[in-house]
Amino acid sequence: MDIKNKVVIVTGASEGIGRATAKLLAARGARVVLAARNAERLAGLAKELSDSFAVPTDMRRSEDIAHLIDVTVAKFGKIDVLINNAGQGMYGPVATADVDEYRNIMELNVFGVLRAMQAVIPRMRQQGGGMIVNVSSRVSKNYFPNLGAYASTKYALNALSLTARAELAPDHIVVSVVHPRMTATDFGKNAAGAHPDMSALYAHPERSREIDTADQVAEKIAEVIASEEAEIGL
Repeated sequence: MDIKNKVVIVTGASEGIGRATAKLLAARGARVVLAARNAERLAGLAKELSDSFAVPTDMRRSEDIAHLIDVTVAKFGKIDVLINNAGQGMYGPVATADVDEYRNIMELNVFGVLRAMQAVIPRMRQQGGGMIVNVSSRVSKNYFPNLGAYASTKYALNALSLTARAELAPDHIVVSVVHPRMTATDFGKNAAGAHPDMSALYAHPERSREIDTADQVAEKIAEVIASEEAEIGL
């Protein structure tokens, strides 16, 4: 898909990967709808980007998701791309994982994405097609100690995404998945659970080269929109 003049919703747009993606796509001519809980940050970003607007949204709330879809269609008349980027991490061993905390992470990383997909699919069917990009993680392809609960949300996201890709192909709706590696954002700082000490990893020259910037992930998201591949990693 050529992104120029396309209407794109980016969730989790107030910081990190979402912010970088919104800026990149806007620079390439997209009309970007910015969604996140932090209204102040969203408003500041909207001022920087031409032909964009902010919709404060909690992706754990179905009514917020419905409002996001409705106001986007009311303003632009369509939704070409939905980028489900909002998410939260969780640290801790499986043996002691807090179930309530885990349920809260699932609500955002899986149920929120599913609700957003279900809200946008009828619109995309009506307009003859569209694209959904779900931001997963490299952890969904591996097994890392203390990341089992978080990784399982991304395993679930992969299954939903790739199944939906097959189901929605006749409707000309493309569903793709992006798998970032460790990224230099506040994602880890905002994660639930006991935070491991990552200082040694960041200090090690070899391992630090495996840490991507938010801009690098944004480039991959733009790449998958252009190629419409099923999955893409960094």
